Amino acid sequence: MPRRHILTDRQRASLFDLPHDDPSLLRHYILADDDIEHIHRRRSSHNRLGFALQLCAFRYPGRLLTSGETIPMKVAGFIAAQIGLKPHDLAGYAETDVTRRRHLIELRAIYGYKMFTGRGARDLKVWLGTVAEAAFSNEDLAQRFVTECRRTQTILPGVSVIERLCADALVAAERKIEARISERLDIGMRAKLDAMLSEAVEGGISRFIWLRQFEVGKNSADMNRLLDRLEYLQGLGLTPAVLKDVLPHRITRLRRQGERYFTHDLRDVSDDRRLAVLAACAVEWQAAIADTVVETHDRIVGKTWNEAKTRCDARIADAKTSLHGTLRAFSGLGAALLEARGDTAALEGAIAATCGWQALEVLVATAAQLTNTMAADALAHVGQGYYRFRRYAPRMLRMLDVQAAPVTEPLIGAAQLVIGGGDPVTARPTTFLRRGSKWHRHLQDQDPGDHRLWEVAVMFHLREAFRSGDIWLAQSRRYADLKDALVPIATAQATPRLVVPFDPADWLADRKARMARALKRLAQAAKAGTIPGGSIEDGALKIERLSAAVPAEAEGLVLDLYKQLPSIRITDLLLEVDAAVGFTEAFTHLRTGAPCKDRIGLLTTLLAEGLNLGMSKMAEATDTHSYFQLSSLSNWYVEGDAITRALAMVIEAQSTLPMARFWGAGITASSDGQFFPAARQGEAMNLINAKYGTEPGLKAYTHVSDQFGPFASQTIPATVNEAPYILDGLLMNETGRKIKEQYADTGGFTDHVFAVTALLGFQFIPRIRDLPSKRLYVFDPAITPKELKGLIGGKIREALIIANWPDILRSAATMVAGVMPPSQLLRKFAAYPRQHALAEALKEIGRVERTLFILEWALDADMQRRAQIGLNKGEAHHALKNALRIGRQGEIRDRTTEGQHFRMAGLNLLAAVIIYWNTKHLGQAVTSRRRAGLDCSPDLLAHISPLGWAHILLTGEYRWPKL
Repeated sequence: MPRRHILTDRQRASLFDLPHDDPSLLRHYILADDDIEHIHRRRSSHNRLGFALQLCAFRYPGRLLTSGETIPMKVAGFIAAQIGLKPHDLAGYAETDVTRRRHLIELRAIYGYKMFTGRGARDLKVWLGTVAEAAFSNEDLAQRFVTECRRTQTILPGVSVIERLCADALVAAERKIEARISERLDIGMRAKLDAMLSEAVEGGISRFIWLRQFEVGKNSADMNRLLDRLEYLQGLGLTPAVLKDVLPHRITRLRRQGERYFTHDLRDVSDDRRLAVLAACAVEWQAAIADTVVETHDRIVGKTWNEAKTRCDARIADAKTSLHGTLRAFSGLGAALLEARGDTAALEGAIAATCGWQALEVLVATAAQLTNTMAADALAHVGQGYYRFRRYAPRMLRMLDVQAAPVTEPLIGAAQLVIGGGDPVTARPTTFLRRGSKWHRHLQDQDPGDHRLWEVAVMFHLREAFRSGDIWLAQSRRYADLKDALVPIATAQATPRLVVPFDPADWLADRKARMARALKRLAQAAKAGTIPGGSIEDGALKIERLSAAVPAEAEGLVLDLYKQLPSIRITDLLLEVDAAVGFTEAFTHLRTGAPCKDRIGLLTTLLAEGLNLGMSKMAEATDTHSYFQLSSLSNWYVEGDAITRALAMVIEAQSTLPMARFWGAGITASSDGQFFPAARQGEAMNLINAKYGTEPGLKAYTHVSDQFGPFASQTIPATVNEAPYILDGLLMNETGRKIKEQYADTGGFTDHVFAVTALLGFQFIPRIRDLPSKRLYVFDPAITPKELKGLIGGKIREALIIANWPDILRSAATMVAGVMPPSQLLRKFAAYPRQHALAEALKEIGRVERTLFILEWALDADMQRRAQIGLNKGEAHHALKNALRIGRQGEIRDRTTEGQHFRMAGLNLLAAVIIYWNTKHLGQAVTSRRRAGLDCSPDLLAHISPLGWAHILLTGEYRWPKL
């Protein structure tokens, strides 16, 4: 039987090689007293050392030492030192296999080790079959098997045997899952699913391909296309019960495979597999399309509001000319009247002499009209979006499985009227509106039988209710019931990441004491005039921005070090870093889980993503692969999780390089968004943010460690607030969880973020640009020092915090558990003016933490400087990424959200690879300078950056050396 490779060489080494680093040696190879006693019973020194080595190898990694195997000198020396020998005493051990076999028998008898044979092997094979379904990858299953062998003191079989056993178990688990799903489908359902592959729709594509082509839309036509797909899937009658007892990651894997298969390829696979893939896709797509429908409605409401605001602004702008003339006419009339009054002349004559009564009537009417125009708001124009909503709203509301909290029952009742139309004469209820809502005034101005603006109001409030979580969808991924998403309180209390007491009284007592001390310190500094670079004037705290503190010698050192870096092609750079790190091993086949054998093809694909070239342009620029080869590699190997794993490998490797320690310890980070223009083709997120001009685009929100590693990056719309995404980067990868201090620009600052970062033990340090306008919130304003009275904005509502403390802990623990992305939860909290008590309580905690931060920030110049340095590192990344995205004039032209994500993630990975290479070679250049006796003090090296690219050839033909 040919050998089955499911692991890379690096993965095999991590599982089966003898450890050679100090922590592993100390953990696994410390000999106990009874071990040494057994060892000393051997006669000669080489037999004693050989016996000890065999014993240690049995314990970790859990295998036999093979004949002729070279023992690392560090391992031999560590073990030899414990038994009073030298590493060279091993010479002559097991010159024949007799001694080694005898020691094997003795070790088994003494310590209870057993070979992988007989009943023990059969039991392990059965066990392997039971856990294979839960394994996330080939390496994960192999690791579980090795761990179980160590636990049961079973000596590991050969690596080829383990790979074959794991591969067989994975295939069997996959077939078992497919058969389980297939058996739950009756004959009629099977026929319906197979019809998805045979029916042709819209231009001759199969129903299956048509169903998976959905993205967030921007108008009613897009919405109805989404509803067509949702209607078809609902008509299948396939429920989530068909996927019962199938683990989530297995369902996700089936769906991803379905999204990559061509129709004819899927027809050729086995019946069970085909039906399982189709069933998983149908169930998953139904939930995903429902979410996309809600998000598209969100976009349409936003578009309607923006258009209404634009019309309102345009009318005000047009009215300015008339307003100027009208005011001038009234000014002249008023002057004439005052003059006539002073001369005791008749006022009627003054009016007749200036403009006349008829003109005065026109002026008054014009003034009234202008007054209404200038006082109007955008709500006066949103009714023009009625027909846009009417084209899809009743159908959308009928098809979505909307569930609601009691507070939104009036809104749900109003939505039912939108579906049915209702009696045109009957007045429409407005109880879903807040008492002080501006909608009331506009609705009262409508004709009794005109309900168009009322329907628009309902659609606007449905969006806000979905955002806040007051209404939700069953089986939703993004719009699920918030209460069901939060972890139980017992889970929250067992979450080690939470750094606050379970009793809110203890937390309040601590914060009151801290705040009292901080207020006193700031008041004393204000009175003495010793606030570093700041002062309190007219009730506002003013802090001057720190000046740069870069030594004059740093610039010369930077130039000299970069002169020593060799010029290199980007292709050679990728090969060198992959040889050192092995990041391509993170990309495995979506179907089999096997590592990619075409290393050059995979690197070419990643380079096409990172440089924003796309597969067709990259195929023209390289002579190694065609467009179809690159597309196939991208389709089956490159996905978001794989890019994330590869990035983590590069970041971890870069952090261990000697040069990185001069920049930090990897415990502080900054985050910032970078805008990327999206051409007309960028339909998934092509919203406009006036901050970046009138062109549509998107943002890459990136977290950068103090060692310059971009350890997390997300693609977000250009129009959204960046603050909720700070916690995603900190909690959804291992590097982020190590961070102690997180810096962010003004866009990343909200009270909710202050609250959650404090609950989870992060020190959040934003740069608050409008600091003088920020108010302090205290527990007792009456006892605030008089020097700070003008800074106080309000009192903390302690009772609200106490009442919601359990749910506050549950919310933070939910973010840690990964049940829901932190950004999604925070957006719900911030979404709706009528926020529920939990969101309000979290805001109160944020006010406490923000106040404590401002009080500390004002007196701590070192904190201000650390934040400035951290933010500068993040902003410096923008220049490198702008240089890398050379393709398509730097525009992101992908139509799909997934394609846009791959562009941003690929760019971030490519930047990380370059940073690793620069860090490594800058370290070598520093070593050369030191050998030459030149200054390389740590204070100067702290100002070196690994973000240069002038020495890297990024353009031209991408040729690879023959390997």
